[in-house]
Amino acid sequence: MFSIADIKHRLTALGANDAHAGRVLRHWVQARPLTQGRRQLEHYLPLAVREALPALMDELHGLATLVERHPGEDGSARLLVRLIDGQTVESVLLPRDGLCVSSQVGCAVGCRFCMTGKDGLLRQVSSAEIVAQVALARHERAVKKVVFMGMGEPSHNLEAVMEAIELLGLEGNIGHKNLVFSTVGDPRAFERLAQGPVKPALALSLHTSKPELRRDLLPRAPRLTPREIVEAGERYARASGYPIQYQWTLIEGVNDGEDEMDGIVELLKGKYGVLNMIPYNSVPELPFVRPDWDKARAIARRLHERGVLTKLRDSAGQDVDGGCGQLRARSLEVSPASMRETRGASRSIPITPAG
Repeated sequence: MFSIADIKHRLTALGANDAHAGRVLRHWVQARPLTQGRRQLEHYLPLAVREALPALMDELHGLATLVERHPGEDGSARLLVRLIDGQTVESVLLPRDGLCVSSQVGCAVGCRFCMTGKDGLLRQVSSAEIVAQVALARHERAVKKVVFMGMGEPSHNLEAVMEAIELLGLEGNIGHKNLVFSTVGDPRAFERLAQGPVKPALALSLHTSKPELRRDLLPRAPRLTPREIVEAGERYARASGYPIQYQWTLIEGVNDGEDEMDGIVELLKGKYGVLNMIPYNSVPELPFVRPDWDKARAIARRLHERGVLTKLRDSAGQDVDGGCGQLRARSLEVSPASMRETRGASRSIPITPAG
């Protein structure tokens, strides 16, 4: 499993300079033929690089291969992707040219309502494998936004994710605000995101306003309180200029009460952010229940009226096993898994304020 830095080093060893390496990487991540461009390869790339390119591109394309494609009625498509060692992850083509990618095989956070991390972390996904998911998806259709909301906790694979984000933002033709780093709230991420040449938008998995309940629902998440997470998010939002996307998986009888709604208003009113409320995807193996859609809609409307910009969202591809991990689970012939509810790739349902 090699990294983007390894690819650059190999090209440098062949005599490529930064511009040469940039062209090779740009064509790979944008899924464009190498012959496409204003200058022909023989007039631009060193001979040794040109001679090595066919084998190198075959190797890059082999980092992520499509195993299954399941289109949904909402315009999404769930992709089961095989990595070079035979492990599989999932990517999701989202409506409006978005893509959700995985940064780990499995997950170590252990959220109680999430099946993806039930078996723990199997391995990290390299920066090249992350970018390969984007290149693969672009052979399917256009990708103008990439969200790190699939399998894994990006802050637990921080350097690989940031290396991928840098390439996507500099050579991948993706606007920096359309690269969304999603995390349960790791202090390392808040510090690291602001340091690179590409500063992504930030999504924070909140799920509750109660510190005790958060410790119970996310047992291995960093020991930050919801208030501390929001304060750190607000600092990054003001520094980057991008509003924070606060994620709230709505679970019947767990975090859908009036006390939680009061807590949301206290935490988020006046903050530079938006609350994405996502009704839970029920899974037979877990004791949590998806709330009634009308109830979820009413909660979102009341929050909107109380001064918290709220978007009610539904996970993309509900008709094709809308949970990250389900295709992988089926391929391994184990019980179905649900979407990583901590940061589920989703589509927006507009909320119209009453009156």
